[in-house]
Amino acid sequence: MAPTEEHTERIREVIFERDGVTEKKMFGGVAWMIDGNMAVGTFDEDGLLVRVPRDEYDTALAEPHAGPMEMGGRTMRGFVVVDATGIENEADLVEWIETCSSYASSLPPK
Repeated sequence: MAPTEEHTERIREVIFERDGVTEKKMFGGVAWMIDGNMAVGTFDEDGLLVRVPRDEYDTALAEPHAGPMEMGGRTMRGFVVVDATGIENEADLVEWIETCSSYASSLPPK
C-alpha cells in the first residue's frame, strides 16, 4: 500500500525543522535524507521506516509497535519499521524522527 498524503505531510512537518533535509522517492514511498544520509521514510500505508545505529538496533526493536525491516527476504539491520499504531501520538512520531535524525546527522555528508 502507498502512504497516505496526510501521513507523509505529518512526517514533513517534523523532519523539515532540521537543516540539510531533502526528500526523495524511495522504497515505493518517500524518504528523507539529512546531508545525503537516509534518516526516515514512509512504510506501507501509514508506517514509518526509521534508520537507527546498528548498536541500538535491538533496543529499537524492543519498542512497542516496532519490527525488523525486511527486503527481498533479508533483514536490514539498522532499519526498523514502526507500524501506524506506534506513531498515532504526535510525541511518539517526533521521538522516532528525532532518533533517526540524530543518527543520520552524525554520519559524514554524502
